Amino acid sequence: MGEHWALFYDLVNKLLFSLVLTRERTIREMTVELAQVRPGEKVLEVGCGTGNLTIVAKERVGLTGEVYGIEASPEMIKVARRKAARKRVDIDLRVGLIEDIPFPDDQFDVVLSSFAISHVTDDKRKRDGLGEIRRVLKPGGRLLFVEFEPPTHPVLRGLATLVVGYLLGGHVMMQYTVRQEVPRLEAAGFIDIEAGATNHWAFAFVRGHVGRA
Repeated sequence: MGEHWALFYDLVNKLLFSLVLTRERTIREMTVELAQVRPGEKVLEVGCGTGNLTIVAKERVGLTGEVYGIEASPEMIKVARRKAARKRVDIDLRVGLIEDIPFPDDQFDVVLSSFAISHVTDDKRKRDGLGEIRRVLKPGGRLLFVEFEPPTHPVLRGLATLVVGYLLGGHVMMQYTVRQEVPRLEAAGFIDIEAGATNHWAFAFVRGHVGRA
């Protein structure tokens, strides 16, 4: 994949958000709100793509906070860095994998991931990734995943399947709900786990905490 793919990814995101009748920025703001991101906190986004959520998270933590993003694709990171520089947002964006997060233990108050965990289809890689997220979170730290939620109404589901299949080649999104991650979060040692609908019909979330020592 080249940089053109990363730019195409941004375009596809805009099309998908327009199809569910919302602005991408609105969903990014909803995500940092669900994670209860506060000024001064240290935040990591796993699977940051081209940096849209990472930028919004930095706006929320302010000058006293820190925001980092990791992404497997160097091309995505290149676009994200250019975007952050254009907006004059100070964030640290690195190439990295969920199963090998390039940070020491107990670093972050919050780990976010939106529309990324559904791409991790290998069960071992996902288990290892959740273990890594728990490792880099501070005691009391918070994890939040937000993902597309396939419609339950058969007509809407059929329409969504056609649209997603056309734009993303029949992506696993249509067979996936983030609520499936609850047992994995429990197995990874997260507590106070919640899963449910967001304030937008097309998206759901799961979140949990790391226990305090």
